[in-house]
Amino acid sequence: MPWSRSLAALLVCAGAAVAADWPQWLGLYRDSSSPEKVAPWKGELKTLWSQPVGEGFSAPVVADGRVFVHARVKDKNEEEVLALNAKTGKRLWRDAYPRAAFGSPVGTGPRATPAVALGRLYTFGVTGVLSCYQADTGKLRWRADLYRQLEAQRPRHGVCCSPLVEGGVVLVSVGGEGHSVVALDADNGKVVWKALDDPAATSSPVPFMHGARARVLTREAVFVTGKNVVALNALDGAVAWAFPLADQPLPTSPTPTVAGDLVVASSMKNGTLALRVARKGDKLEATEAWRNPALTCYFATPVPVGKDQLYLVTTAVTPMRAVSALRCVDVKTGKELWSRADVADYHAGLIRTGDDKLLLLAESGTLKLIDANRKAYRELASAKVCGPTFVVPALANGRLYARDDKAVTCVQVAP
Repeated sequence: MPWSRSLAALLVCAGAAVAADWPQWLGLYRDSSSPEKVAPWKGELKTLWSQPVGEGFSAPVVADGRVFVHARVKDKNEEEVLALNAKTGKRLWRDAYPRAAFGSPVGTGPRATPAVALGRLYTFGVTGVLSCYQADTGKLRWRADLYRQLEAQRPRHGVCCSPLVEGGVVLVSVGGEGHSVVALDADNGKVVWKALDDPAATSSPVPFMHGARARVLTREAVFVTGKNVVALNALDGAVAWAFPLADQPLPTSPTPTVAGDLVVASSMKNGTLALRVARKGDKLEATEAWRNPALTCYFATPVPVGKDQLYLVTTAVTPMRAVSALRCVDVKTGKELWSRADVADYHAGLIRTGDDKLLLLAESGTLKLIDANRKAYRELASAKVCGPTFVVPALANGRLYARDDKAVTCVQVAP
């Protein structure tokens, strides 16, 4: 894979940061952050538009004035991809395609969130259909039924990995011997490399670059598999470093989080683990910085704020009910500083704003603005923005895009 493509991708991402788009899972940098500043509001937030969509846990993404949504077509073994005008909600284009039959007690729509890179849209369906579109027109560039192509066994909970476009390839978790992680050429969909034998997890990868490798054009991608937290070189799949972390058979691995020189991974089974990555000789090595078994994250991904704070939505499941709490943790030690109980049952999505506040969308559909500080929970504003949801919202250009089981709704949160 030419180095020039890696450099071009990094330069495009750097330029896109000014536009405040939300082009992929967890935003521009896949860290649940946005440059948008959100001031406390009074009363309800203004709804700009609402557009009905099919079933799915796939989050909306926003790029170049368009909102992209991946959903199941009602009563059919089909999935659809929609492009909407970000200001009005008007449909710009739609594509539907067949998929294999899939059943689940927690929904049968797509789980993975699309990614927009270099003018193309990449989607990964719940049965493993990976597609590439021209983002402005909806023209299909290529499509791969990946599990059928690789003769891989599909995870029983469905395909959950949100694709990462890095160094000219599309990186996804597949799972299984010889193809735990797979890279496809972003231009034509051909498999470039396959790596590892680990089972799949529900986690999605994040890009990572150690400080000592700042001159390297292509970053590693950090995956949480069924057995490890592992960093792979995007160009060839070589393992840069790995650390054991088994979470099978629970399908509850949140996305790993990069916080300074730490990589934080969470799960229901193991709690939260922070790894410090450092150079040892001519290799990188990950060692345990801290571990807190009480920080059990179900779906939500931890969010760093500043240099010393980490915010997590943790879940405790009992025979009677599940309950989630928002916790503020010292990022260097893993010590809990404070917690706020009952922010949700199973899930609440977090976004760090450009002025270091937190937006929390609870599964009830209530959006809260929270002052991020080490001393105590302080709620600044609250409003109902959508119906019940397990989907993390997107924040772009003063607007929040929330998805529930019936619609995508756009509300104004900043001028």
